[in-house]
Amino acid sequence: MCLSIAVLVFAVLCGCFWEDAESTPEFLPMDDSMYPYAGLPRVVIETEGFHEIRDRESEIPSNFQMYGESEPETDVLSLTVRGRGNSSFKMPKYGMKLEFTDKVSFFGMPQSRDWALIANYGDKSHLRNYMMTRISEWLGARYTPKCVFVELYLNRKYMGVYLLSETVKVAKNRVNIAENDSSFLFEKESSKKVDSPFVTSTTGYSFHVKSPKNLSETSKKMLVSHLNDFERFLAGDEFPDAPSMLDWIDLDDFLLYYWVQEFSKNEDANFARSIFMTWEKGGVIHFGPLWDFDLAFGNASYDQNKSPEGWYIREYRWFRLIARNPKVWSAAKEYWRAHRDDFKNLIDSIPVYRQMVEPALKNEYKRWPVLKNTENWALKDPYDSYDAAVEAMEKWLKSRLNWIDISVF
Repeated sequence: MCLSIAVLVFAVLCGCFWEDAESTPEFLPMDDSMYPYAGLPRVVIETEGFHEIRDRESEIPSNFQMYGESEPETDVLSLTVRGRGNSSFKMPKYGMKLEFTDKVSFFGMPQSRDWALIANYGDKSHLRNYMMTRISEWLGARYTPKCVFVELYLNRKYMGVYLLSETVKVAKNRVNIAENDSSFLFEKESSKKVDSPFVTSTTGYSFHVKSPKNLSETSKKMLVSHLNDFERFLAGDEFPDAPSMLDWIDLDDFLLYYWVQEFSKNEDANFARSIFMTWEKGGVIHFGPLWDFDLAFGNASYDQNKSPEGWYIREYRWFRLIARNPKVWSAAKEYWRAHRDDFKNLIDSIPVYRQMVEPALKNEYKRWPVLKNTENWALKDPYDSYDAAVEAMEKWLKSRLNWIDISVF
């Protein structure tokens, strides 16, 4: 009998389950007889009363414990859990937002109360979001969300392979900007879903303001005014005191951000959603951090985005107007020449990343047998095997690299 099953039996005998406990239990039971240990940490979560996670707003009191191969590796921790994600939350396997009562650290990542479990249901390789973090760190982004692969058991049911990830928030070890009424972290959102508080520019683009947390009317007007002025500049209106694009954006941040999005043809990055920026009064706009790459690296929900050829990000909205600036595009070409080997190394590293997660995907695809599924909008391409899914991505990336080389050089 493996220890995890023994723990389950002991819990039954002792009445140590959530619903019978008046205080935090010493451990959470986990039965891994159907989904055995596969080399990844196991996250065990039980919600109060085994309450279902039905929306992205309700914060459900819960308990959390991390298991290794045969025993718990953390105490039972208190937290709240709610759903997370945009359209991905509507999928059978969905993401979750975790907010712990006290700050916690996992696998050497800095302490925080806020974490995310990213489902990657629409990515049959399960590698795309992780690969984004690698290239972002290699290129020296100001902040890249740290993450680790885990397997999740929710309310004693196996949920599959997830990324346990830092969230995008203002903090010393995350997005490191001042926390005051004139410093902003904001996210371009889809018109189909806008989280409050938000601001809308004169062109109709909406931005969810993540910091400051309590957005005053004065701060709101300050941010809207700056965004509107920037859009006037992009449209070609004259600004005698700001003759250069560099008076509006940090060019280094933009070039890094642009090339990761362009190289991957990230479908959401056509200025649709998950576009994070910061701005502090008197300064320039900084693009980043990078986030949400399940519909990237050849995994497209729209047929017109499947080809590894052709420009993508530079053809849309703000990015089109920024990239058409001759100085910006000249710098962009130089950036590619200087860093294209980093993108090549990302492709070469795919076998390493695959080895990290592949054993656990036997459990994943037993629970969610979607490799051949094309019914969900994010599961367009059928594959006979996991090998085929990874090989298709790798082939696409090599073609993408070659096309950009030809176009830039």
